[in-house]
Amino acid sequence: MTDQNLNNKIESLKICEDNVLSSNYEMIKTETTGENNHVGLITLNRPKALNALCNQLMDELADSLEKMDKDKSIGAIIYTNYGMLFSIGSEKAFAAGADIKEMAPKDFAHVFGSGFLENWSQVSKVRKPVIAAVNGHALGGGCELAMMCDIIYAGEKAMFGQPEIKIGTIPGAGGTQRLTRIVGKSLAMKMCLTGDPIDAKTALNAGLVAGVFPPDQLIAETIKLADKIASHSQLMVGMAKQAVNRAYESTLEEGLLFERRMFHTTFATDDRKEGMAAFMDKRAPKWKHS
Repeated sequence: MTDQNLNNKIESLKICEDNVLSSNYEMIKTETTGENNHVGLITLNRPKALNALCNQLMDELADSLEKMDKDKSIGAIIYTNYGMLFSIGSEKAFAAGADIKEMAPKDFAHVFGSGFLENWSQVSKVRKPVIAAVNGHALGGGCELAMMCDIIYAGEKAMFGQPEIKIGTIPGAGGTQRLTRIVGKSLAMKMCLTGDPIDAKTALNAGLVAGVFPPDQLIAETIKLADKIASHSQLMVGMAKQAVNRAYESTLEEGLLFERRMFHTTFATDDRKEGMAAFMDKRAPKWKHS
């Protein structure tokens, strides 16, 4: 897909609502996009609260991700704070963290007894690749939410931080665990103990994000990435995702064994046969996703 064709696609989405998946959500918008509408796009839409992550927003996000995960026509999922179709969301904040007004009245008995924040982990359990396109600030829960994704692309003005220490608490949805595994102990300690954020360039150098782009190009670049992923066998993409995730959840020896077993498993699939046959025939593969 050429850049001009992609730009034309984006322009057409601005005036066409045929690709909207659902209008039942209040705090997010969902649609399909990409060259063949094989990319699901979720836009956080709580701009007055800077997309603060309240229970309702997280429930809607989990529900939409579950539906897209089951949709066989969708090969990759993006969520962002900057919408193409309605120009919704807030460019100032990808997600400014958990909703403090909602969280402040809670006590220990409530948060412990109710398993507060446990439902957030549903985001990381989606089988299909999930890409975060971060424009603006991703702070606290917003940073944790982005880290639950498989890939993060950021706008040049994006900021990432875990400022919980400044309000008398600590990260509770992966800010001490995922962040440390991604950027290393020293930088994670600095971010969590001072509450100070890092900019997009620092995040790129630390391995937190995979690419940094001008804000007005971020969505287009993210769609190009998602389109490329969606063009492959969904079955193989899912296996590759599981294998990469296992790398930071197990020892090297365990990870290598898991990878080898997954590799062996591909030889029982139609798509492995088709992929190799297409390569030898010098043609494009026709995936069956089986």
